[in-house]
Amino acid sequence: MKHKQDTCEVFCFDAEAVNKVKSKMLPETEVTYMAEIFKVLGDRTRIKILQALLQSELCVCDLSAVLQMSTSAVSHQLRVLRNARLVKYRKEGKNVYYSIDDEHVSSLFNQALEHIQHD
Repeated sequence: MKHKQDTCEVFCFDAEAVNKVKSKMLPETEVTYMAEIFKVLGDRTRIKILQALLQSELCVCDLSAVLQMSTSAVSHQLRVLRNARLVKYRKEGKNVYYSIDDEHVSSLFNQALEHIQHD
């Protein structure tokens, strides 16, 4: 249900403001990729994995113990995070260790946390 204060009473627009904003809109490929990142971040398990990896590089077995989930389930979620370039991995012998991909991921996580904790 729309409230009167939610919309203009008469349709009009400022052509100069509209054109200025339109000229600075992201290309569709970037909009699509950004939407995919937020979709990936919309999962509680993946948020928990990121939180754990912000504290330390961990192998799949370590993450499985932290989250009390099977290694198979954790591996599936890590694959989704890796495909979105939010985490990276390295092999050491028979183990695979995961970490946050870069500072941008840490910043994104911390900004979201600050936002929800803000009064």
